[in-house]
Amino acid sequence: MNRVVVVGASAAGLAAAETLRREGYDGTLTLVGDEPHLPYDRPPLSKQYLAAEWEADRLALRTGDDLAALGLDLRLGVAATGLDPGDRVVRLADGARVPYDGLIVATGVRPRRLPGGGGHVLRTLRDALALRERLGPGRRLVVVGAGFLGAEAAAVAWRLGARVTLLEPAPVPLAHAVGEEVGRMLSRAHLDRGVELRTGVTVTEVTDRAVRLAGGEVVEADEVLVAVGSLPNTEWLADSGLTLGDGVVCDAYLEAAEGVYAAGDVARWHNPLFGVRMRIEHRTNAAEQGMAAARNLLGPDRRKPFAPVPYFWSDQYDMKVQAYGFLRGHDEVAVVEGDLAERRFVAVYRTGARVSGALAVGMPPKVIRAWRQSIASGAVWDEAVRAPVQVRRLRGVT
Repeated sequence: MNRVVVVGASAAGLAAAETLRREGYDGTLTLVGDEPHLPYDRPPLSKQYLAAEWEADRLALRTGDDLAALGLDLRLGVAATGLDPGDRVVRLADGARVPYDGLIVATGVRPRRLPGGGGHVLRTLRDALALRERLGPGRRLVVVGAGFLGAEAAAVAWRLGARVTLLEPAPVPLAHAVGEEVGRMLSRAHLDRGVELRTGVTVTEVTDRAVRLAGGEVVEADEVLVAVGSLPNTEWLADSGLTLGDGVVCDAYLEAAEGVYAAGDVARWHNPLFGVRMRIEHRTNAAEQGMAAARNLLGPDRRKPFAPVPYFWSDQYDMKVQAYGFLRGHDEVAVVEGDLAERRFVAVYRTGARVSGALAVGMPPKVIRAWRQSIASGAVWDEAVRAPVQVRRLRGVT
């Protein structure tokens, strides 16, 4: 293999490129990124960077010297526009055709927009800077979507003195992922600080200064942030012959086609640990998946399935939320330590007969890490959660 192309220059793509070199690949290595910046970290965009606690230089994942040491053919500020698998060529927006023997797709996701097309989104450094410059004491911010991204941005805006309204279509924010009672607990953190949280509302149009709801009501704002999820960046692969369906569809080894692998937010792969296809939009998963894709590409005869216990975290107000596993579609949730009312607890999730996830708020990392092994080993629920006096069982979510 003489030519490897990695499309996507964020966490997954960078991890793939570094792993290729670390594993001994010394051929041509092209790293393509549609943003002009060197690879940078995205989670701080909705936290430290939005709050103006960090500047852009602290977001860099590697220095220019670090990247130079990798000997990359670095193509930044140019998007991939097509893939010709027969000729094994990636087409770029500047007209270049980049040949490959092996390809790793790590093109990530982009924010969903709503009718009207207005408002801010929060995905790139440019997005975060545009919103940061508009926040401050007395400013009215409407956030559409009370998921983790919307909640984090709302918390930062509140801390900066803005008047915040959160609009959420579901009756309980995040209930589909963490369960109704945990979702209500997270919601109370907003209400306790005077953030207006409106649930069960449908947004029909978004402009830069207002949001229209079903029924005609208009919620005015100085700024609007749309945080209603994301779409995988797969349009450039439409005529590639790859299987696309909420991402680039891969097998357990992250292979999408012969010599083509995917990693990061764009990859939808079969995770054998949980027995389902999943697409994970978390920073830790992106880096781990980039490394795994690179190793499997280089060593097809010694490939390993990618079977991680996903991990994510979120900072909201004074709460640190951490979670392991695959919480969506769980059947039952139980608090095994602490108390929901005190916002200091560990909740464990059951899917079928096994422990499938754990979430902690306000607890030391070692407390929830102890549950990671239970998830990884497929621990039986009735054996792992067997102290009924200490366990508060909550309603399940189907």
